[in-house]
Amino acid sequence: MTTTPDERLKELECRAHDEMARIEALGADWPALADEDRDDFHSIVICGAGFSGLSIAFALKRRGIRSVHLIDQSEEGREGPWVTCARMQTLRSPKYLSGPDLGIPSLTLRSWYEALNGTEAWEALDKISRQDWMNYLVWFRRTVGIDVENGTMLSSINPAGGELALTLTKGDGTSRTITCRHLVMATGIDGCGGPRIPAMVKTLPKSTWTHSNEPIPIDFLEARDVAILGGGTSSFDWAVAALETGARKVTMFARSADLPRTEVLAWTNFPGFLGHFADLPDLERWRFAHLYFNFKVPPTQEQYDRACRHPGFTMQLGCGVGELSMDGGKIRLTTANDIFHADHLLLGTGYEINFALRPELASLTEAAALWKDRFQPPQGEENTMLADHPYLGPGFELMPRHAEAGWVSRIHMFNAGALASLGPISNGVTGLKYGVPRIVGALVKALFIEDSNRYLEALAAYDEPHFDPGIDDDVTTSREVLA
Repeated sequence: MTTTPDERLKELECRAHDEMARIEALGADWPALADEDRDDFHSIVICGAGFSGLSIAFALKRRGIRSVHLIDQSEEGREGPWVTCARMQTLRSPKYLSGPDLGIPSLTLRSWYEALNGTEAWEALDKISRQDWMNYLVWFRRTVGIDVENGTMLSSINPAGGELALTLTKGDGTSRTITCRHLVMATGIDGCGGPRIPAMVKTLPKSTWTHSNEPIPIDFLEARDVAILGGGTSSFDWAVAALETGARKVTMFARSADLPRTEVLAWTNFPGFLGHFADLPDLERWRFAHLYFNFKVPPTQEQYDRACRHPGFTMQLGCGVGELSMDGGKIRLTTANDIFHADHLLLGTGYEINFALRPELASLTEAAALWKDRFQPPQGEENTMLADHPYLGPGFELMPRHAEAGWVSRIHMFNAGALASLGPISNGVTGLKYGVPRIVGALVKALFIEDSNRYLEALAAYDEPHFDPGIDDDVTTSREVLA
């Protein structure tokens, strides 16, 4: 009998719930404490409901933590970069990697895709499209029952006794304050800073340039000459998007004379490195991270081929731009080789770690320790970019820069800023299976230890009956006869 995709998805959801029940996937609720029902209080708040935030929320649910609140500034179905600023055709990670399913077979991307499209379609698939990935995450969120407060931005973080006070702002400008024990910043590639904008770009009118993190309608590039700064993966995503929307000419400028060819995540994807990078001493973590960042992310073969097939695409390798200026209505790019002109400039210049670039992290700029505050590398091994990363504890928690800033340890940075301290386990699908158990284990441990005395009191008062020694009439009569 032929079934529809909706019917197959409904069957898959039932199977997922059955699998979770069979392995006791959802842990028992914790004993209730007296003041946990306070208005606008949550044990844990997660900022960011992309695949990292959803995965952490699901893992906490499996550990019996029910007082968890997720927020995301985007509307439902647009969380993360996948259908906003991402421009690649597919995810770069292999399709078989485990994601937010956390080991439940019927919650995997493969199960979802096969339910919709069939087994043969999965076998023929190279990599999942970013649109399908977003649709999968929406389905996952609904299937496991995770609620998200969408259209809500975290505006500020401040200490509040033994808790954190968070200001949340809605799209209409209204705001409210909530409190929580712990805050997880599942905020992706720019979660500890923002886009890297070269100083010379800032001298140009903003209307003339666009960074790869900006969600813009790219069709405005039709019939225009476009310049791209950078030769990494996001630059090729830009190039393909611009060319396929009708740009007349696209020229990519890169300082390196050659393109990166090695994907460093492929080497790091083994249990020793991803599972125990965080356990290394500082010097070894520093050296691994230094090498890691020396590997630039190459374009996917598909994106490279798509760009190069266009007659309007050219690369100027080993040709860094030294000066930018306006020349009439066009951008003038001065290089060591020649002078070029363009109608619009696209930036594939990456991101930087800098709390000051994110208003909600302003209170952390003097309170949270960075690597440069805790570690001095040997002479000749300095790395300014690495030194500016936050110095995190084993549970992704910020460490205080001074004694009065102990409250920052209630903030956990599950984003790209964690790489120097814990390795690549919070910035992509590859390391997710290692990062989520680590942060969730730390959160569960902290919540229990902080309230251990109150749980001790709850145990002392515990009197739920599990056995009734009452004796029925027949047993009473038998005893009387025996007597």
